[in-house]
Amino acid sequence: MKPFSNLELSSFCGQTALILKSGISSMEGLTIMLEDAASSDEKSILEALLADMQETGSLYHAMESLNIYPSYLLHMVQIGEETGTLDEVMQSLQNHYEREDSINKSIRNSITYPMIMTGMMAVVIVVLLVKVMPIFNQVFIQLGTEMTGFSRMLMNVGTAINRYSAAFILILVAAAGFIFYGTRTASGRNVFRNLGYKLKFTRAIYEEIAACRFASGMALTLSSGLNPERSMELVNSLNDDPVFQKKIDQCQSEVDEGNDLSKALFTSGMFTGVYARMASIGSKTGAMDQVMEQIAELYQDDIDTRMSNILAVLEPTLVIFLSLIVGVILLSVMLPLMGIMSSI
Repeated sequence: MKPFSNLELSSFCGQTALILKSGISSMEGLTIMLEDAASSDEKSILEALLADMQETGSLYHAMESLNIYPSYLLHMVQIGEETGTLDEVMQSLQNHYEREDSINKSIRNSITYPMIMTGMMAVVIVVLLVKVMPIFNQVFIQLGTEMTGFSRMLMNVGTAINRYSAAFILILVAAAGFIFYGTRTASGRNVFRNLGYKLKFTRAIYEEIAACRFASGMALTLSSGLNPERSMELVNSLNDDPVFQKKIDQCQSEVDEGNDLSKALFTSGMFTGVYARMASIGSKTGAMDQVMEQIAELYQDDIDTRMSNILAVLEPTLVIFLSLIVGVILLSVMLPLMGIMSSI
């Protein structure tokens, strides 16, 4: 069985929360969900959960036995069962995984469009160099001359691409493999993240994504009745950003020493400005879980805005860049050709 996506986890948690809030037990709820299962995979998973629950009576134990649920969700389900707040925990988990899915979609959208535009640019330029430039060269030869200067250099580049096309294809395959490695594996994502931290605008996005996940996890754990120390331990497993991890470790050590959570968040650099102020107010009013939820929503809005701004800038920039390259290639042959035609 393959692991669930964030959207599937959100749907599962939402259905479970709705059933529990209706006064139906977890076991009866699984039976209802099994009757409405849309696919064979979903049906087999629910059957396995139901069979284990009939033996143990624990949803946490049943989910853990399948080895397809993330450890964070399992911890929260265990806490929900122990504290009798499983319905509230499941509702919070639904919101949490919805936010995770939204973050991942924002990242995919911001990466996919530039890659498509870059691919289109590369195809157009290669066609011009390999197919169009030789045709213009034939025209020059028929007029009793040849390409010179910059236009000649471009035609030689096209000839080299055509001659060593196998090598260029291997390079493209290697580049595609590197992109796949960077987006589909944990070590590859770390490499991309380290590269991204060297750029100012991408570094800000990485930091906000990590802070959003942290705030979302803290809101969920604190609302379940856990103390800040235990909440920090659980949320620690959500983070996959090594730079932000240093801030979490510093914050957790300060909390373990007895310092106030809001102060630790500020001194560690995890929250700054208005977010640190909100955390301080939440600590004083005893509503830290609600404030953390608000902070996560604000971070999510800011991430969406940043992604939209990046796409808004990239779209015209790539179009202008493509137009300039194509224009330079065409002008390099059209201007000399017009000069020859006018002298005839």
